[in-house]
Amino acid sequence: MPETLFSSDIVVFGLLAAVLGLIFYLAEKRKGIWPKIFRFVPALLFCYLLPALLNTFNIISAANSNLYWVAKNFFLPASLILLTLSIDLKAILGLGPRALGMFLAGTIGVILGGPLALWIFGLFDTSLLADTGNESVWRGLATLAGSWIGGGANQTAMLEVFQYDKESYSAMLAVDIIVYNFWMALLIWGIGKSDAIDKYLKADTSKIETLKSKVIKLTQGKEEPFSFSRSMQILGLVFGLTSLSHWLSSKFVNFIEINTSQAIRSSFLGDNFFWLVVLSTFFGLLLSFTKAKKLENHGASKWGTIFLYFLIATIGMKINLGETFQNGMYIGIGFLWIIIHGIIMFLTAKIIRAPYFYIAVGSTANVGGAASAPVVAGAFHPSLATVGVLLAVFGYAAGTYGAIICANLMELISN
Repeated sequence: MPETLFSSDIVVFGLLAAVLGLIFYLAEKRKGIWPKIFRFVPALLFCYLLPALLNTFNIISAANSNLYWVAKNFFLPASLILLTLSIDLKAILGLGPRALGMFLAGTIGVILGGPLALWIFGLFDTSLLADTGNESVWRGLATLAGSWIGGGANQTAMLEVFQYDKESYSAMLAVDIIVYNFWMALLIWGIGKSDAIDKYLKADTSKIETLKSKVIKLTQGKEEPFSFSRSMQILGLVFGLTSLSHWLSSKFVNFIEINTSQAIRSSFLGDNFFWLVVLSTFFGLLLSFTKAKKLENHGASKWGTIFLYFLIATIGMKINLGETFQNGMYIGIGFLWIIIHGIIMFLTAKIIRAPYFYIAVGSTANVGGAASAPVVAGAFHPSLATVGVLLAVFGYAAGTYGAIICANLMELISN
């Protein structure tokens, strides 16, 4: 592996911050070429792809950095609390069955996409369908099914359940990272085209617009000037609750480790990150019923959005564009798999007139999980980040069972 130019996380964090600052500086330009560029490519996508380019050209490297871990475990729960404390829970739950329907369409797309992609590629290379014991391709793809419905815990569970060869596992991890990140980039790009997509789908966006307008009305004309004291209160509250979420999640996991079966310990219930997301969102929802809701007037969601953008940058730095064509056959299966998933979601959206918001969030709630779904949902509007979290929690619950069904279908095709 070539040596990276900057290996210190202190330097890399500063570099990512500078990149984010430059992107939003250019996004505010009203003259020259920049308005045209940002009309076609949203600022959010640049926040994702520029760190990827830095990683690809060995300027920085996620392999030598703990920044993603920090962003995932501190910035993400903090942002969930801040973006949730001003939410109207009744309005979120009132979004109706379309949100859950699109999530389930995404799950079905993953379950069916794997076997179909494997069968199609198997027509050209029969060795992909060969029974090679623990090295059988379908066993490796089962780990992808776990990741793309539930997340890391479900992926690890599928690795153990189907006993895929550990030495070959790195190739599947590469497919997971490459395909997932490209898919997420495509979904983010689509956000800038969402009005046109919604028009094509003849989508009903009324409930989403109602939710956004409620949050806007909450702060409209009520925003307070910057206050150092209030900002410190916001940061103290959110990081205090983030720490409490970490402490409680570790207690829950320890309890499950000691008092439950191996099956439960291997599931999402034994995953510390699952409890971290659930607890931080729960604390945010609790605050939404208290006077803390007024912290939105002092920029709570703005702080939350800043944390999310740092998470996006650290996700982006995990992409190495130069590795795209390595393990080409497996990556080809992965891309066809995710395309089938996307087609099923778009067809479902067309039938039930669901807006692009539900497509993007329903897909990332499956494929990306709790680390990505609120990012994509919040890109539409900060008030919608909680929708992504709630759907991602469904993904945790459905992941194990959906992945097992998918794996069994791939095994049938391989025999």
